[in-house]
Amino acid sequence: MGVSVVRIRVLVVDDHRIFAESLAAALAAEPDVDVAAAGSGPAALRCLDRATAEGRRFDVLLVDADLGVANAPAVARAVPDNGEGVVDGISLVAGVREGRPEVRTVVLAEKDDPGRAALALQAGASGWVAKDCSLQRLLTVIRGVLRDETHLPPALLTGVLRELTAARKHRTESERLVESLTPREREVLRCMVAGLGRKAVAERLFLSPHTVRTHMQNVLGKLGVHSTLAAVALARRAGVGPAEPAPGLAGDVVERGGQLA
Repeated sequence: MGVSVVRIRVLVVDDHRIFAESLAAALAAEPDVDVAAAGSGPAALRCLDRATAEGRRFDVLLVDADLGVANAPAVARAVPDNGEGVVDGISLVAGVREGRPEVRTVVLAEKDDPGRAALALQAGASGWVAKDCSLQRLLTVIRGVLRDETHLPPALLTGVLRELTAARKHRTESERLVESLTPREREVLRCMVAGLGRKAVAERLFLSPHTVRTHMQNVLGKLGVHSTLAAVALARRAGVGPAEPAPGLAGDVVERGGQLA
């Protein structure tokens, strides 16, 4: 009686079709690997949803570090719930980590980049692998992350640790500054993170626009920044989320020429 082989289900996500299909074919030659390929972030999300619905979920995603970069904005967007639009590689990793924590992700990169690798690990990736590595090396990483191992090229380790340490320091400083705000100022900051301008914040918090402007100026002063966009970036580093959307309140312009709206 033969011993059943535990199969590993892998999804290759890369918008270079020849590379994706070639890698998928190479992996499929392994006796214990089932593999599929997707050419974009939204396509990958649809594959994951379809597999879950059919009871055959994927174990590992191999995600191109530069996925969608040619079309993506400078600041990575969150993975869209409806599966439409551009999704870059790091955002896809974060979305999969949040929505499907049982799936391991490995980022495939053209070149070593400690900053990008650190971002990938912070987003939830379990590994960073060069695209020109051997198939055996990639298989070792795939099997390793399924044992909850984290895999990085040795040459990247020092740089990634430095990046993670710096990011932790910036986050701690940002958290300290946010903690200096009053509860009302934190409410205003969360509205700013949500993209609401002065008028919308005033309606949301039942305050006069003049009072909101004063709160916003106090927030900028305490955070040590000179623009709303800088305040929002600092708030994000500190883990401050946006205020929940209120019915009938559309976000207006947050900033015009560096000045409060």
